[in-house]
Amino acid sequence: MHVDVMTTPQPLQDIGELARRTQTAGFSGLLFTETGRTPYMNAAVAAQAAPGLELSTGVAVAFPRSPFVTAATAWELQEASGGRFRLGLGTQVRTHVVRRYGMEFERPGPRLRDYVLAVKACFHAFRTGKLEHRGDFYSLDFITPQWSAGPIDAPDPKVDVAAVNPWMLRMAGEVADGIHVHPLGEPGYIERHVMPNLAEGVEKSGRSVDDIAVIAPVMTIVGDTDEERDRERELVRTSMSFYGSTPNYAFIWDEAGFEGTTARIREKQKAGDFAGMAACITDEHIATFATESTWDGLADALISRYGGVASRVVLYNALADPERFERYGEVAQRIRTR
Repeated sequence: MHVDVMTTPQPLQDIGELARRTQTAGFSGLLFTETGRTPYMNAAVAAQAAPGLELSTGVAVAFPRSPFVTAATAWELQEASGGRFRLGLGTQVRTHVVRRYGMEFERPGPRLRDYVLAVKACFHAFRTGKLEHRGDFYSLDFITPQWSAGPIDAPDPKVDVAAVNPWMLRMAGEVADGIHVHPLGEPGYIERHVMPNLAEGVEKSGRSVDDIAVIAPVMTIVGDTDEERDRERELVRTSMSFYGSTPNYAFIWDEAGFEGTTARIREKQKAGDFAGMAACITDEHIATFATESTWDGLADALISRYGGVASRVVLYNALADPERFERYGEVAQRIRTR
């Protein structure tokens, strides 16, 4: 099981040092989310600063970019990283795609499926000079040598998708190389929903479920004193209330035995009561959805919860401060050597 660090993209002048620290600390890789800054340029700088570090977008927003542009960017990053780049894609939500990016969002699941296939068709075209993809949303059939990145001395980049509901999970098993589990995706959700639906999708593709990477973000509460863990617990409580406010994710709470959690959070959210949102997350929620441990016990705790289920765990809050970052790196090394 690999252990990565999650980060939002940083100013480019800062990312090289972060990449070197991540590699030196003992992590497998860096995963870049997409917020106000794009993840791709950060990945490019990291690839040059820390050769050997595995890099991924987790996730880049698909629809604002054409499949060809995304494929060409991933291709260059795969070459620059020596074959250590994973392209993680997601739909985002309608408000962001339509009102912030000015793009279409109809039928996002089928659209993302077509997008993944179009990206892979572009990879094939870069090697062969022949581009042929005709889907319900994207049609690509023209490429010339001067507009092709050309072959690279590395395998095609793996293409992963963010998936939560059963249809998206089945789609990922059919056409993608991996899935990004939602940050609320505790092991019970992975066992109940992720693996069975992945297996159903994989059956259509003729592959094994072992061929699909399961990439799981993990919120951790770590410390050797009650005070240290209490401080971490409140940070996690706030993060969970943010993710738990989305109606599409309500079923994750409900099936874990916390029915109505999203409705209660949204009531506080509409009133602008952010402290009230966090208060909707009980210690019982946290015990189910986060991993709490002492520093010496964290490696065992993560292996116990995610070993045999996740291919990669991504530490959500490892970058809280430099001292803790180094200690998380020691945990990552212990997990990698098991």
